[in-house]
Amino acid sequence: MDVPPLIWVLTVAGIVALLVFDFIFHVRRAHIPTLKEAVIWSSVYVGIALCFGLGVSVFGGASPGAEYFAGYITEKALSVDNLFVFLVIMNSFGVPREDQQKVLLFGIAFALVARTVFILLGAALITTFAWVFYLFGLILLITAGNMFRPEGTEEKSADNIMTRLTQRLFHTADYYDGDKLLTLQDGKRTLTPMLLVMVAIAGTDILFALDSIPAIFGLTQDVFIVFTANAFALLGLRQLYFLIDGLLNRLIFLSYGLALILGFIGVKLMLHALHENNVPFINDGEPVPVVEFDTALSLTVIVAVLGVTVLASLLSPRGKVRAAVSAARRDVVNYLDPAYTADPGERNRIFAKLLAEEQQLRRIGPKHRQQAKDEKEVMDLIAQARQQHEENTPAKDHPKQDRFDGPDNGSR
Repeated sequence: MDVPPLIWVLTVAGIVALLVFDFIFHVRRAHIPTLKEAVIWSSVYVGIALCFGLGVSVFGGASPGAEYFAGYITEKALSVDNLFVFLVIMNSFGVPREDQQKVLLFGIAFALVARTVFILLGAALITTFAWVFYLFGLILLITAGNMFRPEGTEEKSADNIMTRLTQRLFHTADYYDGDKLLTLQDGKRTLTPMLLVMVAIAGTDILFALDSIPAIFGLTQDVFIVFTANAFALLGLRQLYFLIDGLLNRLIFLSYGLALILGFIGVKLMLHALHENNVPFINDGEPVPVVEFDTALSLTVIVAVLGVTVLASLLSPRGKVRAAVSAARRDVVNYLDPAYTADPGERNRIFAKLLAEEQQLRRIGPKHRQQAKDEKEVMDLIAQARQQHEENTPAKDHPKQDRFDGPDNGSR
């Protein structure tokens, strides 16, 4: 599409305005979003993305519109998969539930900046070197192969080179001071673990961009569509995190579905590279006559694979068992951790969830019990949570001490 500079300026300004609005009206005051809040604002951001796509279709044409929707759906699905890692990072660092919104918004803002750099770099490489399509296709095929051997969510690590470097260069406190990045420890200004969390998120965002940018360039080479599809897929990710928090463990086949999609796009890129070939040692530097997949087929494959993947995950008995054990383990660990949240309402919500999850675990039949490897350990932890809840119930209305008011409070 031929996009005038004014449209570029207005689009970027609109995206920045949405981020600023999100920070001022939702994130600046630390709180735990309600389900209603998450549903409303997730719908708003998806609605904005869909309206933008319709605008692209009306003013740019059906083909650019289809490219936008194919890119948006793919990037959104990859973003949902990335939420697993964000969840692990925040659990690993013991981020208070009410402060997780700020970490997520920082991650979204950093991802937008990082991906914009990668998009501009990728566009410049594609324009200058046609062989880059081979490289992008190879990256996606390798990524798809790795995703067919997915690790469990609990096995993923929040540790990365940026986190280790920050820990080595800077002394950090061993406790949170609300959502502050700096605190006073022994009379000296010290970094809080909140900074380490943001560094870990930033490092992870860069790794994600290495997969997502080649994927969308496999669907369209229009820089405006690549940028906007990425931006609108990222906007609203914070609300989506709290909306599908309990559903993440159910999507056991999502990695397989994304592997198929990335593999399909990788093949598409390879075919396109052959069609545009100028590499001397391939067909003497001449284009190779091959079949190419059009945008309509790509969009159909993406939607179909994601639909089958999500339905299979939700209907799978194995998925239900695995999700029940994983969700119960996470909730009981959070409940038993006094550093998890200072909000009594959130603790009561987790305990109510635990009671329901306990009943669900008790209903696991012999056929699927072998898949619930940690069931006994989780049930023992739930028993501890019950005992703790009974001990604390008489004083539940008493004001609780802020867990972040000093190093003596410790951290998880």
